[in-house]
Amino acid sequence: MPHPRPYRGVFPVVPTIFHADGTLDLDGQRRCVDFMIDAGSQGLCILANFSEQFVLTDDERETVMQAVLAHVAGRVPVIVTTTHFASHICAERSRRAQDLGAAMVMIMPPYHGATFRVGEPAIEAFFRTVSNAISIPIMIQDAPVAGTPLSPAFLAKLAREIENVAYFKIEVAQAAAKLRTLLELGGDAIEGPWDGEEAITLMADLDAGATGSMTGGGYPDGIRTIIDPYLAGDRAAAKAAYERWLPLINYENRQCGLAAAKILMQEGGVIASAALRHPLALPHPAAQEGLIELARERGAMVLTWGR
Repeated sequence: MPHPRPYRGVFPVVPTIFHADGTLDLDGQRRCVDFMIDAGSQGLCILANFSEQFVLTDDERETVMQAVLAHVAGRVPVIVTTTHFASHICAERSRRAQDLGAAMVMIMPPYHGATFRVGEPAIEAFFRTVSNAISIPIMIQDAPVAGTPLSPAFLAKLAREIENVAYFKIEVAQAAAKLRTLLELGGDAIEGPWDGEEAITLMADLDAGATGSMTGGGYPDGIRTIIDPYLAGDRAAAKAAYERWLPLINYENRQCGLAAAKILMQEGGVIASAALRHPLALPHPAAQEGLIELARERGAMVLTWGR
């Protein structure tokens, strides 16, 4: 049975789990997903940048997608990242994700490297091509890595004029201001105004109208203590929880990045290895210890779930 829309709350990014030798660890991947659901994730996102999607082959992407969607088995909605520069390949990826049970696809505008970009007419045609291939929602990821300016007016236009464009993950500088303007311009066409960037600006973004957050996967239980009271109308409780968890959020964002969730999961026995794929490398051991210390001080479930 489909999950009710609009999707709201905590939808963390699922890391891709590798053995120490860099090969896919699908058993570990399933344990990772089970932990994230048990820790309160209201949905999941796979194959995102924080999942190291850029180090996977196309066959590995398919393997991970099949494994996760089959294992989740409808327990929570799953967003599949299907970003690709080519419109028809992104559309094909998105249709495949839908066919396997994805609730939504997340896509960045077409980009490659530091300089290959396209203008607004081509971006609009790109998202129209994808939308025509599927019937599930599209989340546009507005992230610095794409290097593509996406004005609130342009995003609102896409939401109004392209059927399945309805969700927006805003994680650029001044995200709260952009979310507020996007909602003013887009109105009811904006089904899901979300934030990202490991929730480092979550409180400001909630005040601006965000209804969901796509965070790192290490402590959805902590993020729930912020979003749940806020959406229930208790801003003071949300603010207090944000202040409690912000040191860990900041440490993840600034010190450990996409390795953070796997470091915590390995420490807590969720997975056997926190390995990243070369040429990526784990942070310095001292940085890892700092992350674990902050998580332990806050009683993060990740450190006890697998023990």
